Amino acid sequence: MRSAMKKIVSGFTLLELFIAIAIIAILAAIAIPSYMHYMKKSYYSEVVQTADRYKSAVASCLSERKGKLADCNGGRYGIPPNIVPGSGVGQVDAVSVRKGVISITPQAANGITATDTYILTPTYSEKGITWAASGGGCAAGLSPEC
Repeated sequence: MRSAMKKIVSGFTLLELFIAIAIIAILAAIAIPSYMHYMKKSYYSEVVQTADRYKSAVASCLSERKGKLADCNGGRYGIPPNIVPGSGVGQVDAVSVRKGVISITPQAANGITATDTYILTPTYSEKGITWAASGGGCAAGLSPEC
């Protein structure tokens, strides 16, 4: 009678469990760095949005002054005043506008360092104003405009 009774085996073998754990570990090794870079970019977007506010004011100054970059400084011709280091809000630590060039230094927080600056340089011509983005944030791939 014993030979007629078969034992039913169910479940996973140890090898199958190890393979599943290895697959999960590989996926996590790829996903975590991507997620961290995504989070840095989302925090850095506050720096880019601050630049947009200054950018429109500098563009207005350049149009009004007929392309004279030397006159477009923070606190003049409708450009918001410069923000001194340490008195910024949120992810922005400091902002300065000199001769139309906007320089923003971020707070050293959330994976972003103070060297991840965002610099916008205007070029005025009869066709309009073009902007060139540069700085440490561009080199780190944190801004989509670089």
